[in-house]
Amino acid sequence: MTKTTEPTVSLPRSFRSTCPITCVLDILGDKWTLLVIRDLFLNKHRFGEFAESPEGIPTNILADRLKRLEAEGIVKKVPYQSNPPRMEYFLTSKGADLGRVLAAMRKWAEHHVPGAKGPDIFPVPEIRD
Repeated sequence: MTKTTEPTVSLPRSFRSTCPITCVLDILGDKWTLLVIRDLFLNKHRFGEFAESPEGIPTNILADRLKRLEAEGIVKKVPYQSNPPRMEYFLTSKGADLGRVLAAMRKWAEHHVPGAKGPDIFPVPEIRD
């Protein structure tokens, strides 16, 4: 009887493990990142719009999260002004796939967290790949 071995899996960067949930948490698992993604679904695209969200994300953290999301291919930044340079941020197809995750989280919270209420649906975002 021959012993078969699983092929070695090479992850694209240093994730803690190959567990899919761990991999997602390594990308999205802090208290701000999914809120930035939520705001993109709610048609916010500019830095100031994200900063005005009721959760009050500090601007240095917001800048960091936008850079990380761009590096992961979840958002794309597009210049809208050249002097001074200003950017807008849009979900990519990869980022738009997170809509189902946000909707499931909203549904769970509305069922299990008293007083939680969110948008009934997340609109289809403008996608830039």
